[in-house]
Amino acid sequence: MGLIFVFFFFQNRGCSWLPGNRVKNTLLGRLIVVSDATEATMNERGLNEEDIIAVLNDGDVDFEGSEKEGESKVYIIEREGVSYAFTMPYESFISEVFIDAKKGDISPSIEGTGDIIRFPVDENLVFPDSSDIMICQQDSLDLEDPKEILRLLKKDGRIDFAKSDLSERPKPLQYLVFTLEGKEIGAKAIWYKNKLNIISFEGENVPLCPE
Repeated sequence: MGLIFVFFFFQNRGCSWLPGNRVKNTLLGRLIVVSDATEATMNERGLNEEDIIAVLNDGDVDFEGSEKEGESKVYIIEREGVSYAFTMPYESFISEVFIDAKKGDISPSIEGTGDIIRFPVDENLVFPDSSDIMICQQDSLDLEDPKEILRLLKKDGRIDFAKSDLSERPKPLQYLVFTLEGKEIGAKAIWYKNKLNIISFEGENVPLCPE
């Protein structure tokens, strides 16, 4: 009786053991990304980033319409008559959002770029690699503090789909881009123990370091 009371009183809010909330909490543990194409669709529909965050808080997961099997899962979540599709590629730290896409028609973008509209709540999310080249690059760019890297990513970070490779094994490779003192910096990164593990900085604005 107590469980029934909690379910109806809170209408499933805060009950992490419910299947729908487990899905949404898993998605909230990743970087939520919106491609340029999806952003154009959102503008046409009068939707914004707040709508995406809202659906992850109180939307309804359509398990029947979702792709729950395989390495590249896709979950459909509905709110106020709009269906949002969230990708969950194998071992990837991103979840890309699509609007009103149908089961079987969704695959992660492989070209263009996307805005990162939400980061997991973790001030220690960024974990740079301990390799000599990474240490050298951090020192050259004055980015020894991982929290500063996270701050820059939150400021204007984007993902470059064309330079990312979700088929890479043992871990998919994602390519992030941010601005440092007016210059574009690229970063190769993987998902490791729920941390954004940056392997190396990339691009013409990154000083050369011996390998």
